Amino acid sequence: MTLYAWGNPRHFPALPPPTPRYFDVNRDTRVLAACHWQPRPWDRPTIIALHGLNGSSDAHYMKGIAAKAFARGMNAVLLNQRNCRDTEHLCAGLFHSGLTADAAFVIDELVEIDRLPALVVAGYSLGGNLALRLAGEYGAFAPAALKGVAAVSPIIEIALCVRALERPRNMLYEWNFVRDLKRRMRRKHRAWPGRFDLGPLKRVRTVRDFDRDFTAPYFGFADEEDYYHRASAMRVVERIRVPALIIASEDDPFVPVQPFSDPRLTANPAITTVVTSHGGHCAFVGDKTLGEDGYWAERSVVDFAAAVALPADAGPRAGQAARQRAARA
Repeated sequence: MTLYAWGNPRHFPALPPPTPRYFDVNRDTRVLAACHWQPRPWDRPTIIALHGLNGSSDAHYMKGIAAKAFARGMNAVLLNQRNCRDTEHLCAGLFHSGLTADAAFVIDELVEIDRLPALVVAGYSLGGNLALRLAGEYGAFAPAALKGVAAVSPIIEIALCVRALERPRNMLYEWNFVRDLKRRMRRKHRAWPGRFDLGPLKRVRTVRDFDRDFTAPYFGFADEEDYYHRASAMRVVERIRVPALIIASEDDPFVPVQPFSDPRLTANPAITTVVTSHGGHCAFVGDKTLGEDGYWAERSVVDFAAAVALPADAGPRAGQAARQRAARA
């Protein structure tokens, strides 16, 4: 199912072209978002979508979320992580899987400048880890406008995911990730000559190699294992207080299912976890029905966002809807 979702062409004729929006996170960092605004955006809930490793606002699941949210009368802000979607020139530095500062900055600006009343952060894979980690870092002090977070196939224990990715059967996935990471560093070098030593790039064959030689040292981690441990959302999930929806699959090729039954997660009443037998990684495609395309996790995230954005506490109801969709898929 993972490969099907990656290769299946999708079209979104009802989704209007996005409006680009730049967020100046700090002096040398600007991130780009593709925004789909309703006519009166300040009167509508907003989904902030976060993509996975090497993804972008153009990823099929990002556009799928946007299309479904927009059809329900919501705004959709599809945030590109640093250096993604050919934005290496906008940022002097790199990005890592636990860097929540950019999403937090975007939330603050959308609340303070745009006066948006209700926000839900939804992430896929690496973006799912970011969404959950952000909520955990906020703890009981989340902005009032942040009504909930959702995560699909989140890499909440990064070390386990990297080890799973290194299995021989996942060679194609790792090759694809590494190829794109190396291409990005070469583009980075062209945009910021001399800032990064590309010498170690020659020996990079795995995601672990890249994190050992680039990510960990750049951000001051002791090594890649220190980075994986400290950047994982599992370190803070027990502190999540806003409603949270997690959708994962037992047949995900490189996100092991065991962490989703960890007591730190399951004992938190704010978190609803839906684990299916089939769904792959960021796929979750079921039978098509009238008016739907079969990507039921996207629909569940939008249903969840609509529910938690209401004045009444609808978290459990939103989680129940996701379980019902999983049962039908």
